[in-house]
Amino acid sequence: MPNMSKTKGEDTEIRLDASNADEPRTLLWVLGINFTQVAVAGTVGIAAQSAGLLGAALDNLGDAAVYAVSFYAVGRTVIAKSRAATLSGILLITLALGLFVEVLRRFFAGAEPLGLAMILTALANAATNLLCLRLLRAHRAHGVHFRASWIFTTNDMVANAGIVLSGALVMILKSPLPDLLIGLVVAGIVLKGGWDILREARAARSAAGKPLT
Repeated sequence: MPNMSKTKGEDTEIRLDASNADEPRTLLWVLGINFTQVAVAGTVGIAAQSAGLLGAALDNLGDAAVYAVSFYAVGRTVIAKSRAATLSGILLITLALGLFVEVLRRFFAGAEPLGLAMILTALANAATNLLCLRLLRAHRAHGVHFRASWIFTTNDMVANAGIVLSGALVMILKSPLPDLLIGLVVAGIVLKGGWDILREARAARSAAGKPLT
């Protein structure tokens, strides 16, 4: 006869730990996609002198780290998952602060970003992000680590839309300021995403009866 005296924390543990065999495969797919995005956006960002694209590359690098941590968390307890999400949030906040510094450096050092390269790369990134969202959608409710992955990817979609717009403005205005501005916006998005993930992790640990200390 099953034990009916489970605590609230134990019940939450079981519910959040309801992994399935598709989760590791999904995470490996999105991990590979994000590493590809890092390579492409980073290379083009350097060649095109674009703070926005470099920000997108850093954002994708943060995503890749999150997916790697999420892969580790699959099938583990809610506490392990919340710790993985906490690590993801801290990483994202660190990358955001680094991006702020890089934008300021480019503002004072000067840059001549290539608007067309920004637009084409951001559109390609957006297409791959849509694929990631499609892959993650079925697993969104499977734990805080997957919700963290969803937050990261939706942030990417917003950032890529902003890069497309700033690329067009760079071409029209013949000025690097739109690129620097979107770099700051991406940094803000990344910072907010990190904060949201830390809040999710704290809520998950609290629901399991083990507050984050």
